[in-house]
Amino acid sequence: MTVEKDLRAEGSMPRGNTVRDVVDQGRGVAGGHAQLGELLVGEQLISHAQLAEALLQQSASGRRIGSLLVELGAVTERDLARVLSQQLDIPMADLAQETISPEAVALLPEAVARAHLAVPISMDDDGVSIVVADPTPELAQTLANATGRLVQLAIAPQSDVLRAINGAYRALGQIHQYVEAFTATEVAPRPVETVLSEASRVDDAPVVRVVQLVLTQALRDRASDIHIEPQGDHLRVRFRIDGALHDAMDPLPASMAAALTSRIKILAGMNIVERRRPQDGQISMEIDGKPIDIRVSTVATIWGEACVMRVLDKSRSLFRLGELGMPQDTHEVFARMIRAPFGMVISAGPTGSGKTTTLYAALNEIDEPHRNIMTIEDPVEYVFPTINQIQTHEQAGITFATGLRSILRQDPDVILVGEIRDVDTARVAVQSALTGHFVLSSLHATDCAAALHRFLDMGIESFLIASSVLSVVSQRLVRRMCQTCKVTYTPKDEELAFFYESGGEEKSTFWMGEGCNFCAGTGYRDRIGVYGLMRITPEIKRLIVGWATQEELQRMAISQGMRTLRTEAINLIANDVTTISEVVRSIYAA
Repeated sequence: MTVEKDLRAEGSMPRGNTVRDVVDQGRGVAGGHAQLGELLVGEQLISHAQLAEALLQQSASGRRIGSLLVELGAVTERDLARVLSQQLDIPMADLAQETISPEAVALLPEAVARAHLAVPISMDDDGVSIVVADPTPELAQTLANATGRLVQLAIAPQSDVLRAINGAYRALGQIHQYVEAFTATEVAPRPVETVLSEASRVDDAPVVRVVQLVLTQALRDRASDIHIEPQGDHLRVRFRIDGALHDAMDPLPASMAAALTSRIKILAGMNIVERRRPQDGQISMEIDGKPIDIRVSTVATIWGEACVMRVLDKSRSLFRLGELGMPQDTHEVFARMIRAPFGMVISAGPTGSGKTTTLYAALNEIDEPHRNIMTIEDPVEYVFPTINQIQTHEQAGITFATGLRSILRQDPDVILVGEIRDVDTARVAVQSALTGHFVLSSLHATDCAAALHRFLDMGIESFLIASSVLSVVSQRLVRRMCQTCKVTYTPKDEELAFFYESGGEEKSTFWMGEGCNFCAGTGYRDRIGVYGLMRITPEIKRLIVGWATQEELQRMAISQGMRTLRTEAINLIANDVTTISEVVRSIYAA
C-alpha cells in the first residue's frame, strides 16, 4: 500500500533526460497499485511537467510527493485524497457530516492522534474505524497497537482530519475534573490576596489547569476573544468566533471567578490585589507549539471582575492586500492610494472590523528597501522583520502623540499610526501628512463620511483635513457561508424585502449553511471584508472646507462612484458568499 515512490536518483535530473523521462521514473506498480503520479496525470489533475517538478523536489527533500503537489498548488487536498482512496482501495470519509463516537475517540490517545493525523470515528465488535490523511500499512499497525484493536482505515483531506481532531479531542473535555478538584479543596475564607496568589502560582493547581485548557480550546476554535464573566450564581465563559459570541462550556461555579481572574492577572503582570480599578495587561505564551499574544482587560462589575482576552495567533500568516475581499476596482484604487508619496489614508470602522488587518496588508504591499517605514501601535500585533515598530507605553511616556513626534525625527517615508484616539495624535498625524510623509491610520467611525467628521469634532481645521486626507476606506467583516454544508433555502419575507430594497437584483436561489462539524453547527466559517472607498476629490474637499453634513458628503461620494457598505454586502449575497441575515446583523451603516 505504498502511497508514492521515491525518485531513485541522487542529485538532479541526468543530462539528456526529458520531462517525460523523469515522469516515467515515477511510474510502475508498487504493492499491486498504480503509482499516485500516474493516477493524477491520468485524471488530468496535474500535468507531466508538474509531476516532474514534484519528483525532483522529492529527490532532494525525501518528502511525500502528494504533499509536495499540494504545496505547489498543482492539486487540492480533496482531489489528492480521492485519488489516494482509489489507488489504495480505501474508503473516503466525509468528516464534515460524520458523527464521531466519543467511545472510539477514547481508545486513541490525543498525542498519537495528532502525531499521525488520525481520528477515530466509530467502533464495533470487529474493531475501530479511523480516518487518516496518509494511510500506510505501518500507520495501520501503529494505530492498532495504540488502540489494542483491529483498525479499519479510511481517508480524508489533511485539513479535514486536523479539524476533526480539534473537534474530537476538546481541551475543555477535561475541565470538569479540575472544577471538581477546586470545589473539593475550598476552605474557610482567608485574606483574598493570599488565597488567590497561592492557588494561582502552583503549576498543577486546578485553577491553573482550567485557565490553560480555556486558552488552548480558544486557539483551536479560532476564537478572537475570550469573555470570562461573573453572573451571580455562576461564571460564564464565551468565545468570539468569526465575530459572534458563543458559550464555550457549561457555566462554572461562581466561587471560581476570583481565582480564575487572579491567575490571568498574574500571567499578564497585573495587580491581583486591586479588584475595583480597570486594568490592562499582556500575556505571551506558547499553545500547541504556536506563539500566542493575549491582550487582557479587566473591569469590576456588580458580580465581580469581568475579564476579556484578545487572542493574537502570531503564527498565522498576514493577509495580502488582494486576499482581503475587496472588489477588483476597489483594490486597484486603494493600491494606488497607498503608494502616494505623501498624504493620509484612513481605515474607518468599529472595533473588530478588521482595520488593523487592512493596514498591515497595505504595509506588506509597500514594504520595499528604499522606504523607511515606522509604526506606533498599541499593541504591536504582528511583527514585520523589515519595519521599525514602536509599542506605546504610557508609564514610559510613549503615547501615540509623543511616539509620533519621535518618529518624525527618524527620517520616515511611511508612518503607521495604530489608532487616532485624541486631538493631539490627530493634529500630529495631519501635520505629518502635510509635510511630505505618507500616513496610514485607523479611526473608529461608522463610515467614510463619519470618519471625516470625527476629525472636525476633534477640532482639526477643515482646510487641513481637506489638504491632508487622500482617501477613507470604511469596512466591516461578515461571516462567510460554510461551503461544506450549504443548502438552498427560502428567506423570510422581511429578509427578501431588505435584499431588494438595498438594490439586490432578482435572484431565484438563495443559499445558507445548515451546520456541520467544520463550522461547529453555525453554518458559517471564516469572514470576509466589506469595503466602501471614498476618494477625496476636489468636490469633496470643497464640501469638507464648507463643513458639509455627513449626508452631503455621502451623496457626493456616491455620485462620483463610491459604493456603500450595504451595496457591497448585497453583492456578496448575490454571489452566494454570505447570507441576508448575516448582512442584517453586521452591516448597520448605509
